[in-house]
Amino acid sequence: MTYQTVSAFAQSWGLVFLVVMFSTAVVYALWPGNKNKFKKAAHLPLEED
Repeated sequence: MTYQTVSAFAQSWGLVFLVVMFSTAVVYALWPGNKNKFKKAAHLPLEED
């Protein structure tokens, strides 16, 4: 295995991995069931103890 082979593998599959991770994060953030959880977290700093 040469450096060029490892570099080409990392560049191609690393890009795929990052795109999948980004897509997963976007789907999680925009999933309708998480709306209340995020709304509660957004108002948490404004609540008094």
